[in-house]
Formats: sequence, structure tokens, C-alpha cells
Amino acid sequence: MRELVKGVFLQDEYPGVRLGAVVVDGSALLIDSPLRIEDGRDWLAAIGVQPKYMVLLDDHPDRVYGARGLDLPLVAHREAREAIAAWPDTLRAGGLLQGAEVDRLKRVSGLARAVPHIGFEDVLRLYVGESVLEVHHRPGPRPGSSWVVVPWARVVFVGDAIWQREPPYLGEADLEAWLEALAALRSSAFARYKIVSARDGVVPRPAIAKMASFLRKVAHRMERLQDQGEDPSAAGDLAPQLARGFRIPASRREQALIRLKAGLTRLFEEQYA
Repeated sequence: MRELVKGVFLQDEYPGVRLGAVVVDGSALLIDSPLRIEDGRDWLAAIGVQPKYMVLLDDHPDRVYGARGLDLPLVAHREAREAIAAWPDTLRAGGLLQGAEVDRLKRVSGLARAVPHIGFEDVLRLYVGESVLEVHHRPGPRPGSSWVVVPWARVVFVGDAIWQREPPYLGEADLEAWLEALAALRSSAFARYKIVSARDGVVPRPAIAKMASFLRKVAHRMERLQDQGEDPSAAGDLAPQLARGFRIPASRREQALIRLKAGLTRLFEEQYA
């Protein structure tokens, strides 16, 4: 775990997603959960103070499953909360591979304990000590995606809005809303902010434009397949071509292509077919 600015921490040692923590005046807010319950307990011990809340930036299992082992008030956007609440209490992971870290798990139980206690619609303001931070609804990667904005530290946690090394999962995406969120991130309001991706940690500002370019390319390919009357499997076949703009480590290429293929297939099936 490293300190990005005073009181704002990034944890990137666990499988799943990069985690955030804001610690002020003996109080803490956590951003996302480690995938494995034992890692969550280690992380809480490393924080050293009792967290007041945990914010889940969307309903992706990589950031949610581990929350069932932590006795904390959970916060998420209403749509993410409803999606998590609809899960059965026990799931057999790995049945339908989507290139997520949870694909490695065989069985997960107790998911009712991961349902967020607090939902919000647009913007939620939370106190950490005497300081206020904001949780903003920013749909795009998923309907219930959110960002955590730490104004006094000029840090924004953007969840799955930016992927730098590997292509994202697109099966729940709203490409237009995602592009609008990235445009907001490029605006002067965030000009001096550190941008923290849940998949890559701190990312440079050029990564915003690169992500937007990828999403526009996906939209163009989907529309062309739609015009040609293709079926969803044709969308999945585009994965190797669309992955070329990412520098995927060889050890993760198979998983990354599974993720992209599964997402493209579902995206086309749900929104274009």
C-alpha cells in the first residue's frame, strides 16, 4: 500500500481490483474490496483505523465478492445495489468465463452479506473525520458505476472507466455514457487531479483519450456488424483485432481475450442484434 497524497492510499497487491483508502482524523473510507476474504482482513489491519464506510464503485464481482467477509457499512449507486441484491446467495463461479479474476473461484457463498446498505442516485457526500468527499454516479462501464472524488487531495477514483494495459469487459457497457464520463474527466474540473483506475492504479491524462478512442472504435465496429445483419458471435470474433491497441502481458493475454470476446458478444446481443 502506498500513499498517493497525505491521507489517500492505493493498494495494488491483491488480485481483483486496485483498492483505495482515505484516512483522516482517525477515520477511514475504503474504496472497493479485495476479492479474497483473507486479503480483506489483512487490508483492514494495514489501514490501522476503523473504517466508517466502504464504497463499491459498481457491481463487478471482482470488487464485490470480498465485501461479504467485512463487517462494514457498504455504499453503492442504487443500480449497482439492485444488481447485487438480485444475485443468489451462493454462486458457482467459473461456469461462464468472462475474463474476470472471479473466474478462478469455484464456489462463492454468503453473497447476501455483500449487498450495499446505502444506495444513492446522483451525488452522495460522506464525512471522513471533518472532511467531506463525494461519490458521483458515472455510468458507462456498468449502469451503476461511480467515482469517488476527494476534493482536498485532488484525487479521483474512477473504477473501471479507464483500462490501460488490458481491454475492458463491455458486456454491461453504455458506450455513449462512458464517453460522456471520459469527456467530463478531461474537463478543467479534473485538470489537476490524480486519476486512479481500478485496473491500473494511477494513470496519465493521455490514457483518457486512448480509452475514448477505443470505445469509439468498438461502437463503429458494432454498428457495421449491425448493418451487415451479423449475429453476436461475429462481434466476439473482433476481440483479437480490438485488443491490438493494448500492451497485454503474455501471461494474461488469454484471460484478456476471453474478457473482451465475452463482453463484445453480450454488448452486441443486448444493444445491436
